[in-house]
Amino acid sequence: MSVINNKINIVRFAPRNGEGFYDTLKKNIDAFFVENKIEPTGNSAMKWKTVAMIALFFVPYIFIVTGLGAASPFLFFGLWFLMGLGMVGIGCGVHHDSNHGSYSDNKLVNKIVGDVVNVVGGYDVTWRIQHNVLHHTYTNIAGLDEDIDAGILLRFSPQTKKYKMHRFQHIYAWFLYCLLTIQWVTYKDYRLLFIYDKKGLLKKERLTLKKALLELSIYKVIYYGYILVLPILFSGMPWYYVIYGFLILHAVAGLALSCIFQLAHVLEDAEFPLPPDDRKMENNWAIHQLLNTANFAPRSRVMAWFIGGLNNQIEHHLFPHICHVHYRKLAVIVRETAQNYGLPYLEQPTFVHALIEHGKMLRKMGRE
Repeated sequence: MSVINNKINIVRFAPRNGEGFYDTLKKNIDAFFVENKIEPTGNSAMKWKTVAMIALFFVPYIFIVTGLGAASPFLFFGLWFLMGLGMVGIGCGVHHDSNHGSYSDNKLVNKIVGDVVNVVGGYDVTWRIQHNVLHHTYTNIAGLDEDIDAGILLRFSPQTKKYKMHRFQHIYAWFLYCLLTIQWVTYKDYRLLFIYDKKGLLKKERLTLKKALLELSIYKVIYYGYILVLPILFSGMPWYYVIYGFLILHAVAGLALSCIFQLAHVLEDAEFPLPPDDRKMENNWAIHQLLNTANFAPRSRVMAWFIGGLNNQIEHHLFPHICHVHYRKLAVIVRETAQNYGLPYLEQPTFVHALIEHGKMLRKMGRE
Protein backbone atom coordinates (compact mmCIF):
# COMPACT_ATOMS: atom_id res chain seq x y z
CA MET A 1 0.00 0.00 0.00
CA SER A 2 1.22 3.47 -0.84
CA VAL A 3 2.07 5.33 2.36
CA ILE A 4 3.84 8.46 3.56
CA ASN A 5 5.02 8.53 7.19
CA ASN A 6 2.91 5.45 7.93
CA LYS A 7 -0.24 7.16 6.66
CA ILE A 8 -2.22 6.32 3.56
CA ASN A 9 -1.03 8.38 0.60
CA ILE A 10 -4.59 9.15 -0.50
CA VAL A 11 -5.82 10.63 -3.72
CA ARG A 12 -8.46 13.31 -3.99
CA PHE A 13 -11.25 13.14 -6.50
CA ALA A 14 -12.56 16.11 -8.45
CA PRO A 15 -15.45 17.89 -6.71
CA ARG A 16 -19.06 17.60 -7.86
CA ASN A 17 -20.65 20.73 -9.29
CA GLY A 18 -24.18 20.14 -8.04
CA GLU A 19 -25.59 19.55 -11.53
CA GLY A 20 -23.52 16.64 -12.77
CA PHE A 21 -24.16 12.94 -13.19
CA TYR A 22 -24.18 11.87 -9.55
CA ASP A 23 -26.23 14.80 -8.29
CA THR A 24 -28.90 14.15 -10.92
CA LEU A 25 -28.76 10.41 -10.30
CA LYS A 26 -29.16 10.83 -6.56
CA LYS A 27 -32.25 13.00 -7.08
CA ASN A 28 -33.71 10.33 -9.37
CA ILE A 29 -32.96 7.54 -6.90
CA ASP A 30 -34.41 9.50 -3.97
CA ALA A 31 -37.54 10.19 -6.02
CA PHE A 32 -37.90 6.46 -6.74
CA PHE A 33 -38.10 5.62 -3.04
CA VAL A 34 -40.46 8.49 -2.27
CA GLU A 35 -42.82 7.70 -5.15
CA ASN A 36 -42.94 4.00 -4.29
CA LYS A 37 -43.19 4.68 -0.55
CA ILE A 38 -40.46 2.20 0.34
CA GLU A 39 -37.33 2.39 2.47
CA PRO A 40 -33.84 2.01 0.96
CA THR A 41 -32.90 -0.59 3.60
CA GLY A 42 -33.85 -4.26 3.66
CA ASN A 43 -37.38 -5.65 3.70
CA SER A 44 -39.06 -8.91 4.74
CA ALA A 45 -37.47 -10.70 1.78
CA MET A 46 -34.08 -9.81 3.25
CA LYS A 47 -35.02 -11.39 6.57
CA TRP A 48 -36.13 -14.64 4.93
CA LYS A 49 -32.92 -14.71 2.90
CA THR A 50 -30.93 -14.34 6.12
CA VAL A 51 -32.64 -17.42 7.55
CA ALA A 52 -32.06 -19.36 4.33
CA MET A 53 -28.35 -18.51 4.04
CA ILE A 54 -27.57 -19.23 7.68
CA ALA A 55 -29.46 -22.53 7.36
CA LEU A 56 -27.49 -23.43 4.23
CA PHE A 57 -24.32 -23.23 6.30
CA PHE A 58 -25.38 -24.61 9.67
CA VAL A 59 -27.89 -27.35 8.75
CA PRO A 60 -25.22 -29.36 6.87
CA TYR A 61 -22.90 -28.68 9.81
CA ILE A 62 -25.43 -30.20 12.22
CA PHE A 63 -25.62 -33.31 10.02
CA ILE A 64 -21.82 -33.54 10.08
CA VAL A 65 -21.26 -33.02 13.80
CA THR A 66 -24.08 -35.38 14.84
CA GLY A 67 -22.74 -38.22 12.71
CA LEU A 68 -25.75 -38.20 10.35
CA GLY A 69 -23.44 -37.39 7.47
CA ALA A 70 -21.21 -40.40 8.03
CA ALA A 71 -23.33 -42.75 5.90
CA SER A 72 -20.89 -42.35 3.00
CA PRO A 73 -17.90 -40.22 2.02
CA PHE A 74 -19.94 -38.80 -0.85
CA LEU A 75 -22.61 -37.52 1.53
CA PHE A 76 -20.04 -36.31 4.03
CA PHE A 77 -18.07 -34.24 1.52
CA GLY A 78 -21.28 -33.07 -0.11
CA LEU A 79 -22.32 -31.51 3.20
CA TRP A 80 -19.04 -29.58 3.36
CA PHE A 81 -19.66 -28.44 -0.22
CA LEU A 82 -23.07 -27.07 0.83
CA MET A 83 -21.42 -25.29 3.74
CA GLY A 84 -19.10 -23.61 1.25
CA LEU A 85 -22.13 -22.33 -0.67
CA GLY A 86 -23.65 -21.24 2.63
CA MET A 87 -20.52 -19.27 3.46
CA VAL A 88 -20.81 -17.47 0.12
CA GLY A 89 -24.48 -16.77 0.75
CA ILE A 90 -23.82 -15.42 4.23
CA GLY A 91 -20.94 -13.26 3.04
CA CYS A 92 -22.66 -11.80 -0.02
CA GLY A 93 -26.34 -11.98 0.81
CA VAL A 94 -26.36 -11.17 4.53
CA HIS A 95 -23.13 -9.80 5.99
CA HIS A 96 -22.32 -7.55 3.05
CA ASP A 97 -25.43 -5.38 3.41
CA SER A 98 -25.21 -5.15 7.19
CA ASN A 99 -21.53 -4.25 6.87
CA HIS A 100 -22.56 -1.26 4.74
CA GLY A 101 -25.39 -0.33 7.10
CA SER A 102 -28.03 -1.09 4.47
CA TYR A 103 -29.52 -4.25 5.98
CA SER A 104 -31.64 -2.27 8.44
CA ASP A 105 -32.21 1.31 9.55
CA ASN A 106 -31.34 0.10 13.06
CA LYS A 107 -27.59 0.33 13.73
CA LEU A 108 -27.72 -2.39 16.37
CA VAL A 109 -29.36 -4.81 13.95
CA ASN A 110 -26.70 -4.04 11.36
CA LYS A 111 -23.99 -4.65 13.95
CA ILE A 112 -25.47 -7.97 15.12
CA VAL A 113 -26.08 -9.30 11.62
CA GLY A 114 -22.71 -8.03 10.44
CA ASP A 115 -20.95 -9.94 13.18
CA VAL A 116 -22.05 -13.23 11.59
CA VAL A 117 -18.87 -13.02 9.48
CA ASN A 118 -16.88 -13.58 12.69
CA VAL A 119 -18.73 -16.86 13.21
CA VAL A 120 -17.78 -18.21 9.78
CA GLY A 121 -14.08 -17.45 10.09
CA GLY A 122 -13.75 -13.81 9.06
CA TYR A 123 -13.33 -10.61 11.06
CA ASP A 124 -15.69 -7.69 10.63
CA VAL A 125 -13.05 -5.05 11.42
CA THR A 126 -10.52 -5.98 8.73
CA TRP A 127 -13.31 -6.60 6.23
CA ARG A 128 -14.84 -3.19 6.90
CA ILE A 129 -11.51 -1.39 6.44
CA GLN A 130 -10.42 -3.27 3.33
CA HIS A 131 -13.82 -3.28 1.67
CA ASN A 132 -15.71 -0.18 2.81
CA VAL A 133 -12.84 2.24 3.27
CA LEU A 134 -10.23 1.21 0.72
CA HIS A 135 -11.98 -0.70 -2.06
CA HIS A 136 -15.13 1.41 -2.26
CA THR A 137 -13.23 4.69 -2.12
CA TYR A 138 -10.18 3.94 -4.27
CA THR A 139 -11.55 1.32 -6.66
CA ASN A 140 -8.90 -0.03 -9.05
CA ILE A 141 -6.23 2.42 -7.91
CA ALA A 142 -3.04 0.42 -7.42
CA GLY A 143 -1.49 0.84 -3.99
CA LEU A 144 -4.78 1.81 -2.36
CA ASP A 145 -7.39 -0.74 -3.45
CA GLU A 146 -6.27 -3.98 -1.80
CA ASP A 147 -8.73 -6.01 -3.89
CA ILE A 148 -6.36 -5.67 -6.85
CA ASP A 149 -3.27 -6.37 -4.75
CA ALA A 150 -2.69 -10.11 -4.88
CA GLY A 151 1.02 -10.05 -4.06
CA ILE A 152 3.49 -11.26 -6.64
CA LEU A 153 1.53 -14.31 -7.80
CA LEU A 154 -1.18 -12.43 -9.68
CA ARG A 155 -1.12 -9.21 -11.69
CA PHE A 156 -4.49 -7.47 -11.86
CA SER A 157 -3.43 -3.91 -12.70
CA PRO A 158 -1.22 -2.34 -15.39
CA GLN A 159 0.45 -0.38 -12.59
CA THR A 160 1.81 -3.45 -10.77
CA LYS A 161 5.08 -5.21 -11.58
CA LYS A 162 4.98 -8.04 -14.08
CA TYR A 163 6.89 -11.30 -13.60
CA LYS A 164 7.51 -14.09 -16.10
CA MET A 165 5.12 -16.42 -14.30
CA HIS A 166 2.23 -14.03 -15.00
CA ARG A 167 2.22 -15.29 -18.60
CA PHE A 168 0.34 -18.28 -17.23
CA GLN A 169 -1.81 -16.56 -14.63
CA HIS A 170 -4.96 -16.95 -16.72
CA ILE A 171 -4.46 -20.69 -16.18
CA TYR A 172 -3.38 -20.94 -12.54
CA ALA A 173 -5.36 -18.00 -11.12
CA TRP A 174 -8.47 -20.13 -10.64
CA PHE A 175 -6.60 -22.46 -8.31
CA LEU A 176 -5.29 -19.53 -6.29
CA TYR A 177 -8.82 -18.16 -6.03
CA CYS A 178 -9.75 -21.34 -4.17
CA LEU A 179 -7.32 -20.30 -1.43
CA LEU A 180 -8.91 -16.91 -0.77
CA THR A 181 -10.88 -17.72 2.37
CA ILE A 182 -8.20 -20.10 3.65
CA GLN A 183 -5.96 -17.04 3.87
CA TRP A 184 -8.60 -15.10 5.76
CA VAL A 185 -9.26 -17.79 8.38
CA THR A 186 -5.57 -18.48 8.99
CA TYR A 187 -3.12 -15.57 8.77
CA LYS A 188 -4.46 -12.70 6.65
CA ASP A 189 -6.64 -11.08 9.31
CA TYR A 190 -3.64 -10.93 11.66
CA ARG A 191 -1.38 -9.48 8.97
CA LEU A 192 -3.95 -6.83 8.07
CA LEU A 193 -4.34 -5.73 11.69
CA PHE A 194 -0.65 -4.86 11.90
CA ILE A 195 -0.79 -3.05 8.54
CA TYR A 196 -3.93 -1.09 9.42
CA ASP A 197 -2.55 -0.16 12.82
CA LYS A 198 0.51 1.42 11.15
CA LYS A 199 -1.75 3.31 8.75
CA GLY A 200 -3.86 4.71 11.60
CA LEU A 201 -6.95 2.91 10.33
CA LEU A 202 -7.64 0.95 13.51
CA LYS A 203 -8.06 4.22 15.40
CA LYS A 204 -10.99 5.07 13.17
CA GLU A 205 -12.57 1.80 14.31
CA ARG A 206 -11.93 2.88 17.91
CA LEU A 207 -9.65 -0.09 18.45
CA THR A 208 -6.11 -0.55 19.69
CA LEU A 209 -3.95 -3.21 18.10
CA LYS A 210 -3.84 -5.14 21.37
CA LYS A 211 -7.61 -5.20 21.73
CA ALA A 212 -8.13 -6.12 18.08
CA LEU A 213 -5.65 -9.00 18.29
CA LEU A 214 -7.33 -10.34 21.43
CA GLU A 215 -10.79 -10.05 19.89
CA LEU A 216 -9.66 -11.69 16.66
CA SER A 217 -7.94 -14.55 18.52
CA ILE A 218 -11.09 -15.30 20.51
CA TYR A 219 -13.11 -15.49 17.29
CA LYS A 220 -10.53 -17.80 15.68
CA VAL A 221 -10.48 -20.16 18.68
CA ILE A 222 -14.28 -20.41 18.58
CA TYR A 223 -14.23 -20.94 14.83
CA TYR A 224 -11.65 -23.70 14.78
CA GLY A 225 -13.26 -25.27 17.81
CA TYR A 226 -16.59 -25.86 16.12
CA ILE A 227 -15.45 -26.21 12.50
CA LEU A 228 -12.67 -28.77 13.08
CA VAL A 229 -12.47 -30.05 16.66
CA LEU A 230 -16.14 -30.98 17.09
CA PRO A 231 -16.43 -32.75 13.71
CA ILE A 232 -13.22 -34.69 14.42
CA LEU A 233 -14.64 -35.80 17.76
CA PHE A 234 -18.24 -36.52 16.80
CA SER A 235 -18.70 -36.88 13.02
CA GLY A 236 -17.83 -40.58 13.00
CA MET A 237 -15.43 -40.06 10.11
CA PRO A 238 -11.59 -40.18 10.11
CA TRP A 239 -9.92 -36.94 11.15
CA TYR A 240 -8.35 -36.49 7.73
CA TYR A 241 -11.81 -36.66 6.14
CA VAL A 242 -12.72 -33.66 8.27
CA ILE A 243 -9.62 -31.84 7.03
CA TYR A 244 -10.57 -32.69 3.44
CA GLY A 245 -14.08 -31.42 4.07
CA PHE A 246 -12.74 -28.20 5.56
CA LEU A 247 -10.61 -27.68 2.45
CA ILE A 248 -13.60 -28.38 0.18
CA LEU A 249 -15.65 -25.78 2.08
CA HIS A 250 -13.01 -23.10 1.57
CA ALA A 251 -12.20 -24.06 -2.01
CA VAL A 252 -15.86 -23.56 -2.93
CA ALA A 253 -16.17 -20.32 -0.95
CA GLY A 254 -12.83 -18.93 -2.11
CA LEU A 255 -13.42 -19.59 -5.80
CA ALA A 256 -16.97 -18.24 -5.73
CA LEU A 257 -16.15 -15.09 -3.77
CA SER A 258 -13.07 -14.34 -5.89
CA CYS A 259 -15.06 -14.62 -9.10
CA ILE A 260 -17.95 -12.53 -7.78
CA PHE A 261 -15.72 -9.61 -6.81
CA GLN A 262 -13.02 -9.79 -9.49
CA LEU A 263 -15.46 -10.06 -12.40
CA ALA A 264 -16.79 -6.63 -11.51
CA HIS A 265 -13.46 -4.77 -11.67
CA VAL A 266 -10.64 -6.73 -13.31
CA LEU A 267 -11.79 -6.44 -16.92
CA GLU A 268 -10.29 -4.93 -20.06
CA ASP A 269 -12.99 -2.23 -20.16
CA ALA A 270 -12.04 -0.95 -16.70
CA GLU A 271 -9.69 2.04 -16.51
CA PHE A 272 -7.20 1.35 -13.66
CA PRO A 273 -6.24 5.06 -13.46
CA LEU A 274 -2.77 6.14 -12.40
CA PRO A 275 -3.00 9.10 -9.99
CA PRO A 276 -1.03 12.18 -11.11
CA ASP A 277 1.87 13.53 -9.07
CA ASP A 278 -0.37 15.92 -7.17
CA ARG A 279 -2.69 12.98 -6.27
CA LYS A 280 -5.71 14.88 -7.63
CA MET A 281 -7.86 12.71 -9.88
CA GLU A 282 -9.37 14.03 -13.10
CA ASN A 283 -12.83 12.60 -12.41
CA ASN A 284 -15.10 12.87 -9.41
CA TRP A 285 -15.70 9.79 -7.28
CA ALA A 286 -18.99 8.72 -8.92
CA ILE A 287 -17.64 8.83 -12.47
CA HIS A 288 -14.54 7.00 -11.26
CA GLN A 289 -16.82 4.21 -10.04
CA LEU A 290 -18.62 4.01 -13.39
CA LEU A 291 -15.34 3.73 -15.28
CA ASN A 292 -13.98 0.97 -13.06
CA THR A 293 -16.99 -1.17 -12.23
CA ALA A 294 -19.08 -3.58 -14.30
CA ASN A 295 -22.30 -5.53 -13.87
CA PHE A 296 -22.87 -9.08 -15.04
CA ALA A 297 -25.84 -11.39 -15.57
CA PRO A 298 -28.39 -8.58 -15.06
CA ARG A 299 -31.36 -10.82 -15.92
CA SER A 300 -30.47 -13.69 -13.58
CA ARG A 301 -32.83 -13.43 -10.61
CA VAL A 302 -31.39 -16.58 -9.04
CA MET A 303 -27.84 -15.25 -9.09
CA ALA A 304 -28.95 -11.84 -7.85
CA TRP A 305 -30.74 -13.51 -4.94
CA PHE A 306 -27.87 -15.80 -4.01
CA ILE A 307 -24.96 -13.35 -4.26
CA GLY A 308 -26.79 -10.42 -2.70
CA GLY A 309 -27.24 -8.37 -5.85
CA LEU A 310 -23.49 -8.14 -6.40
CA ASN A 311 -24.03 -8.79 -10.09
CA ASN A 312 -25.26 -5.15 -9.95
CA GLN A 313 -21.91 -3.86 -8.79
CA ILE A 314 -22.38 -0.45 -10.39
CA GLU A 315 -25.47 0.25 -8.32
CA HIS A 316 -23.78 -1.12 -5.23
CA HIS A 317 -20.67 1.05 -5.63
CA LEU A 318 -22.69 4.19 -6.25
CA PHE A 319 -25.17 3.53 -3.44
CA PRO A 320 -23.65 1.10 -0.91
CA HIS A 321 -26.03 2.39 1.76
CA ILE A 322 -29.01 1.00 -0.20
CA CYS A 323 -29.95 -2.65 0.32
CA HIS A 324 -29.34 -4.95 -2.63
CA VAL A 325 -33.00 -6.01 -2.85
CA HIS A 326 -33.59 -2.73 -4.70
CA TYR A 327 -30.68 -2.86 -7.16
CA ARG A 328 -32.57 -4.50 -10.01
CA LYS A 329 -35.02 -1.59 -10.27
CA LEU A 330 -32.38 1.05 -9.58
CA ALA A 331 -30.27 -0.28 -12.45
CA VAL A 332 -32.79 1.08 -14.97
CA ILE A 333 -32.42 4.56 -13.48
CA VAL A 334 -28.61 4.40 -13.27
CA ARG A 335 -28.23 3.15 -16.84
CA GLU A 336 -30.54 5.81 -18.26
CA THR A 337 -28.88 8.63 -16.31
CA ALA A 338 -25.39 7.48 -17.36
CA GLN A 339 -26.48 7.40 -21.01
CA ASN A 340 -27.95 10.90 -20.73
CA TYR A 341 -24.56 12.16 -19.58
CA GLY A 342 -22.65 10.23 -22.23
CA LEU A 343 -21.03 7.98 -19.64
CA PRO A 344 -20.32 4.25 -20.02
CA TYR A 345 -22.39 1.62 -18.25
CA LEU A 346 -20.25 -1.53 -18.30
CA GLU A 347 -22.18 -4.79 -18.32
CA GLN A 348 -21.70 -8.42 -19.32
CA PRO A 349 -24.88 -10.30 -20.35
CA THR A 350 -24.12 -13.49 -18.41
CA PHE A 351 -21.85 -14.82 -15.69
CA VAL A 352 -20.03 -16.96 -18.27
CA HIS A 353 -19.38 -13.92 -20.46
CA ALA A 354 -17.93 -12.13 -17.45
CA LEU A 355 -15.70 -15.10 -16.62
CA ILE A 356 -14.36 -15.14 -20.16
CA GLU A 357 -13.68 -11.40 -20.11
CA HIS A 358 -11.91 -11.72 -16.76
CA GLY A 359 -9.78 -14.54 -18.18
CA LYS A 360 -8.86 -12.33 -21.12
CA MET A 361 -7.81 -9.58 -18.75
CA LEU A 362 -5.64 -11.98 -16.75
CA ARG A 363 -3.97 -13.10 -19.96
CA LYS A 364 -3.46 -9.53 -21.10
CA MET A 365 -1.92 -8.48 -17.77
CA GLY A 366 0.40 -11.47 -17.92
CA ARG A 367 1.70 -10.74 -21.43
CA GLU A 368 1.36 -6.97 -21.84
